[in-house]
Order: sequence, then structure tokens, then C-alpha cells
Amino acid sequence: MPRILAIDYGQKRTGIAVTDELQIIASGLTTIPSATTINFLKDYFSNERVSKVLIGEPKQMNGEPSESAVVIEAFVKKFSSFFPDMPVVRVDERFTSKMAFQTMIDSGLNKKQRQNKALIDEISATIMLQDYLTRKMI
Repeated sequence: MPRILAIDYGQKRTGIAVTDELQIIASGLTTIPSATTINFLKDYFSNERVSKVLIGEPKQMNGEPSESAVVIEAFVKKFSSFFPDMPVVRVDERFTSKMAFQTMIDSGLNKKQRQNKALIDEISATIMLQDYLTRKMI
């Protein structure tokens, strides 16, 4: 079974998470500079089977798009032009950064380790993906 990949795209960094081949467990894959995302995905897709890609959709508390939505929409268009046959699912990414930070605290990481923004982005992508898997199974 192909994997599902999740992307937490940001202006500087992009967190990436992926499922196992049975699409049961989400795991953080990496965090990369956002400028390299398309090239990273080309390499990844050439080595791994992926059935769909989740891309975070930033929203404000009232459900309206957040300030960063413009940047992410541009990325989604670019992604779709490079990978026209890859299904894209947009997922609400509200609170994922806060949840990622809390996960780091709960995991016992020290203050210096919790300041690693790249790790926060990777954990955020993992949370988005695991939430999607959980809702899919209900």
C-alpha cells in the first residue's frame, strides 16, 4: 500500500511526515528549507510510493484564512503543476505548532531542544497526518 505524506509548509522551513506502508502510523520524516521542497519531493516520490499528500491549511480561530495562507496557496499551485496526478488534501493546521511544542515538553526535551523550530515543524506535520489517519478510521 502506498504511503500518505503530510507537508507543513512555511516561508522558511517545511516539516514533512509520512505514514508507514499500511497507513496506520504517522512519523516525522524531516524538516527542509522551503525553497528545496519541490526537489525533495521529486526525489522522495521517485523512491517511495505515495497515494496522496496532505498540505496544511492555516486558518484563524473564526475559520478565515490566516496571513500565511497566501504563501501556502502559492505552494499548492506550484506543487500541483509539478505533480499534477498526485491527489492533494488540505487539512486544518490550527494549533499544530502549539501541540507540537507541548509534545516536546511532554517528551522531556530541555529548553534548548524545544527551541529547535525545525523539530516543531516536523512534529506539526506528524500531528496533522496522525489526526487525518484517526479521522479516516472513524
